[in-house]
Amino acid sequence: MTRKKNTDSKVDVNRITELLEQLPVEGRAPKTGYSRSAFGPQWSDVDRNGCDTRNDILKRDLTNLVFRAKTRDCVVETGTLLDPFSNSQIDFQRGVKTSMLVQIDHVVSLSNAWQTGIFRTTLKTRTEFANDPMNLLAVKGSLNSQKGDGDAATWLPPNKAFRCKYVSTQVEVKSKYQLWVTAAERDAIVRVLANC
Repeated sequence: MTRKKNTDSKVDVNRITELLEQLPVEGRAPKTGYSRSAFGPQWSDVDRNGCDTRNDILKRDLTNLVFRAKTRDCVVETGTLLDPFSNSQIDFQRGVKTSMLVQIDHVVSLSNAWQTGIFRTTLKTRTEFANDPMNLLAVKGSLNSQKGDGDAATWLPPNKAFRCKYVSTQVEVKSKYQLWVTAAERDAIVRVLANC
């Protein structure tokens, strides 16, 4: 099976290290005011391509896709995921009991983003953040649940080969949205990058 591009890309450790050094280091802000609705409607169609963000990411990250009829290749019914978190293959099938096997992870979780500065932005920016393909990955549902709102200091993917890409994405996302890192988070990212 061919791996999808988002799990294969090489990491420019020097560039990521420079970005990380530019991020402010602060403690976590309180969760006061945090809710999912503070990030706009769930899985919006922010790029206005006619598909919601969840289906866009499934289409990007899965192979062997089958789409629901009459949805203009938008609604993914089945597909195969090579999960970047575990390096295991998961057969996705849309349905009440099966859809949760593959979930869409916010690499920088919404809660973490809230506590590291996004609370200061507009609803429009937070909606863009929640639907930004750079920050989204189709992953094994149980590992997404295990991660919760953890940062690099509290949770890393079991697939060690993916950790460089994972923390690099967190740094890029935090840089793009002008968020900060905690000292523990920064130190954890430095440790991962040292092994890339």
